Amino acid sequence: MAILLKKRIPAEVTDALDQKVRQTVESILTDVKQRGDVAVRELSEKFDKWSPPSFKLSQAELDAIMRQVPESTIEDIKFAQAQIRNFAQHQRAALKDIEVETLPGVKLGHKNIPVDSVGCYVPGGRYPMVASAHMSIVTARTAGVKRVIACTPPNQGMPHAETIAAMVLAGADDIYVLGGVQAVAAMGVGTQSIAPVDMLVGPGNAYVAEAKRQLFGRVGIDLLAGPTEILVIADDSADLDMIATDLLGQAEHGPTSPAICITTSRNIAEALPAEIERQLKVLPTADVAGVAWRDYGEIVLVDSLEEAVQEADRIAAEHVEVLTREPRYFLQHMKNYGALFLGPQTNVSYGDKVIGTNHTLPTLGAARYTGGLWVGKFLKTCTYQEISDEASVVVGDYCSRLCAIERFWGHKEQADLRLRKYGGRKVGLGAK
Repeated sequence: MAILLKKRIPAEVTDALDQKVRQTVESILTDVKQRGDVAVRELSEKFDKWSPPSFKLSQAELDAIMRQVPESTIEDIKFAQAQIRNFAQHQRAALKDIEVETLPGVKLGHKNIPVDSVGCYVPGGRYPMVASAHMSIVTARTAGVKRVIACTPPNQGMPHAETIAAMVLAGADDIYVLGGVQAVAAMGVGTQSIAPVDMLVGPGNAYVAEAKRQLFGRVGIDLLAGPTEILVIADDSADLDMIATDLLGQAEHGPTSPAICITTSRNIAEALPAEIERQLKVLPTADVAGVAWRDYGEIVLVDSLEEAVQEADRIAAEHVEVLTREPRYFLQHMKNYGALFLGPQTNVSYGDKVIGTNHTLPTLGAARYTGGLWVGKFLKTCTYQEISDEASVVVGDYCSRLCAIERFWGHKEQADLRLRKYGGRKVGLGAK
């Protein structure tokens, strides 16, 4: 039986904050819908103290920013983007258009059609999320999206050069130094200077996530993501310091980031809190990671690997690291996760930054029903049908009777018309 040795704060504590976020975002979206560019500029001044002559970077500005970035950094960014592009290309190749003959004369098929335009949000508050440019822009381009625009907030009062470089190298058509809900609203709703997109992607804080939620339906989105999460599954072969390091490595994202350990080892479960505290004393981001661990950290002691799988699937975490003797046991048996990291050689940071899998992943239990951002998210799988005269008569017989059961007489007449035209039948409303 699973024993919860450390609990997170109750969900009720966060409910009031969630309500405030929803109300704030609704107000901002309404303002941008009504006043467009004027509202966007006022909001940028209010929240980011940022009001340049144009939020869109000109080619001259982009060239100047690119010259600021060391060549070694450019090469690192290119390496990361090459890994992400390569994996996305393999994923795209696995998505085939099909056409099959299901009955004599009946051809059915589907085509995978790229979304026409995408807006990518690249976060940049305390941490400029350079890697988010790769994950969204590169993947959209690999899918074949025609128009890709991107927004990122100013960092310390100016564009963050490395983030801009990543956006340029990834292939964004237009780059805006614009952050927060106002950026998401501008891309999703459109303004006098920014044409609206068909889909919004990319991570962000609670306000950005809520803006995407409220705009969903008007535009498509990748997924609804909350604070980043990590789950480490460990047996008695795992290194205690590695468990603590990897938990805190994600907890530093923000004060509400869950960091959870499921272990079959009582020794690890009981020693982990002290090791966390030891590492927090030297971690530069301890002010954030420490709060996240205090409020959202959990330690779960289980009796077996089977029970570890059950608990992990119940949690359905965004990132799941497996530090056990046989990590692929969890690949074979787990069903609910955003991404798996198998064995001590890999870790969430590799996935977040460089290895090639996408780091925009489901949180808050959403891994029960969806995976993360990938090339397929930018594709619409659209069906079509084409049939012969003879097949129209065969299918029409069934359709006519089935429509009558439902009392859809207009639907029935569509079938009956074909029965008269291609089968010489005297049926339906138009029978003579």
